[in-house]
Amino acid sequence: MDRPVVAVVLAGGSGTRLYPASRADRPKQLLSVGDDDRSLLARTLGRVAAADRRVVLTGPDHADRVRDRLADREDVPTADVWVEPAPRDTGPALVYAAARARETFEDPVLCCLPSDHYVSGDFAAVLRRATAAAAETRGLVCVGVEPDRPATGYGYVRPGEAAGGYAPVEAFHEKPDAERARGLVEAGALWNAGVFAWTPGALLSAAADTPLGPLVRAVDDDGDGGEGEGEGEDGRGEDGESDGLAALEAAYGDLDPVSVDRAVLERADDVSVVPADGIEWDDLGTWDALARVLPADADGNVVGGDALTVDAEDTVIVAEGAHVAAVGVEDLVVAAVGDRVLVAPRGETDRVREVVARLREKGQF
Repeated sequence: MDRPVVAVVLAGGSGTRLYPASRADRPKQLLSVGDDDRSLLARTLGRVAAADRRVVLTGPDHADRVRDRLADREDVPTADVWVEPAPRDTGPALVYAAARARETFEDPVLCCLPSDHYVSGDFAAVLRRATAAAAETRGLVCVGVEPDRPATGYGYVRPGEAAGGYAPVEAFHEKPDAERARGLVEAGALWNAGVFAWTPGALLSAAADTPLGPLVRAVDDDGDGGEGEGEGEDGRGEDGESDGLAALEAAYGDLDPVSVDRAVLERADDVSVVPADGIEWDDLGTWDALARVLPADADGNVVGGDALTVDAEDTVIVAEGAHVAAVGVEDLVVAAVGDRVLVAPRGETDRVREVVARLREKGQF
């Protein structure tokens, strides 16, 4: 492919469900997990080393930390750091990235991915297939992972008949209940990995008639976000995209947070899915997810840090700056980080966000 591939790594959130390891001043993407001392963000940049350029898109609260951490690691591929105007979820963030990429790079294809996922295997091959499909179809492309269980915490993609290494998306299903998840797995649906590929113009065009439309209209006079009309040969707006980006940033704060899946992909007609063959994947969104990707002892315990277990089973323990002893317990998460301690049943770890919500109300997150 003769078009430059630009990897856009989303690193704007805090990772509230991994509290207390992740907090306002310790965003999840800058944490290290397991024996690898690289942060999750650094690992993600390593996976997209084959891209022609790399961009980390973060928020105002994390920008300085992200720049400092990347500067400290010589073994991490170089990346530009872009700062979105405000945290508004992946929909506005990716429209902002598309508009800025169209101004910055010549005729790029973007591969957009989270900074906090676990991936094992040849992700570079997946990136090549996804970006090639985006360039060929000039549409929106998502990456799907073959499920190994009927998970209720992930979205699903139902593919049509495959041709040329990708398939049309027949339907998206957002976080189904257990019965529906089993049916989707049996029907051959894939997990939606939150990894996308498209040209800037393809996303802006698809977003024009969605809740993200105000951003597209701000950056493009005609509001169509297209790749031909209104652009010069180098992919930059003839009137100067800087004015458009300034207008986009001004409109940003008026938008409600919304994911790109809900705002754009579920409404679009031309979405394809590329299967992520040959990789293992997990969304490290909860403490329970960490237990799936980290090694366990003979009793099923996953232990990190200064901890001791006696007759404990299937328990996740993380101890940083504290010693934790667990006796006769099972199916728990015990996370002690500094002066904060979390104890929860493993099946209830999604509810950690309720703890964070209360702490934010008190200004203690």
